[in-house]
Amino acid sequence: MFKRETYLNKLIECQNNKLVKVITGIRRCGKSFLLNTIFYNYLVKERGINSKHIIRFAFDNEKDIMKLDSYLPSQPTTKKVFGQYLVNSRKFLSYIDDNTKEDGYYFLLLDEIQNLENFVRVLNSFLYRDNFDVFVTGSNSRFLSSEVDTEFGGRGYRIHLLPLSFQEYLLGSNMDKRDAFDEYIRYGGIPLVQLQSSDENKAIQAISIVKETYVKDLEDRHPTANKNNLEETLRVIASMISTLINPTRIENTFKSSYHLNTIDDTIADYIKWFEESYLLNKVLRFDIKGRGYIGTPYKVYFEDIGIRNAILNFRDVDETDLIENLVYNELRYRGFNVDVGVVRFSVKTDRLDKYNKPIYAQSDAEVDFVATKGSKAYYIQVALEINNEEKKDQEYRPLRKINDSFKKVILVKNDSKPFYTKEGFLRMNLLDFLTDGNSLDW
Repeated sequence: MFKRETYLNKLIECQNNKLVKVITGIRRCGKSFLLNTIFYNYLVKERGINSKHIIRFAFDNEKDIMKLDSYLPSQPTTKKVFGQYLVNSRKFLSYIDDNTKEDGYYFLLLDEIQNLENFVRVLNSFLYRDNFDVFVTGSNSRFLSSEVDTEFGGRGYRIHLLPLSFQEYLLGSNMDKRDAFDEYIRYGGIPLVQLQSSDENKAIQAISIVKETYVKDLEDRHPTANKNNLEETLRVIASMISTLINPTRIENTFKSSYHLNTIDDTIADYIKWFEESYLLNKVLRFDIKGRGYIGTPYKVYFEDIGIRNAILNFRDVDETDLIENLVYNELRYRGFNVDVGVVRFSVKTDRLDKYNKPIYAQSDAEVDFVATKGSKAYYIQVALEINNEEKKDQEYRPLRKINDSFKKVILVKNDSKPFYTKEGFLRMNLLDFLTDGNSLDW
């Protein structure tokens, strides 16, 4: 079992905070297991809570939904709303009232809450009852970070669950660190995938999740979309991780490589839908000296690298791009806000002006990541290897152009022990970074 201790501790810390605890995340990343098994076991075994005072209900589980049939029998248990069947909120409230008649404190652990009719009003109603602590999971756009406070009127507390980090996978796999890395960078951190007994079964399970869960969800939510173009856009983006993209570039790829016609506005909608489903993250570039964001082009990283590989049927598993995606996810796992950095500077040219003085041109260099958390900030470069002076200059040059005092870090997969360069950059092995949550502060 993968213990998910980081997220369990987050749930423990936010108990009784008078807010609706909302666990968000990509489908199949382990939200239900975290809430209904790990957290439930903590409440029963460590806190000694009577199981009768813990109400677990999954709104995508037919067996749970059938429990509501006997309440308000004149009303249907589910209703079709905008093409989606939602659970009758009045029946659910009657069920809760019937099962919380005893005096005492109750924990509500509610799974896939977006499938409940009027779920915001229902959850807010529990906040007016002093003996309820509410924890829910959700998997779609209604739970984007920017919307939790809006939906719950400032009374929502969001915990975003990522797939297994490398360290979580390593601890649960009983494998050598390097062997575990080879497995992880190919199959990612979706628990159901990694629990399969063989590489073949892992690949089959990952591809099945993509087709039968993620793509099907997208098609169900957006029934008027062109299904072929939707899937093809997802595949094109999966092949372009770690590179600068925008909808126009994807449109051009459609025309040149696939001889398909679509428009960049449609592609922009697709990308937004992928973000809303937590499949991927659009990461803007940040002008480090100018202290502002650059809208386009931007980069895209997948929430799980195994799912990215499965979208491409495991035909394009290039470590050079994947380790960048992996580092991005690890930084988010540690609670950082992450941007792609841009350093702009002047370069002396061979041309002279009318006063016979050299003309300078504007140039820029990319820093893979700018990671910030509170007062801390780190500039991070990621490389598969640095085996010659040209590659060294390519990775070091952007960091040399930054003149502030925040820490500069270079992560290299094939490096040995960590060391500081003469410029004061911390250079370390990628595996050391991934297996030590405090490694950036060495």
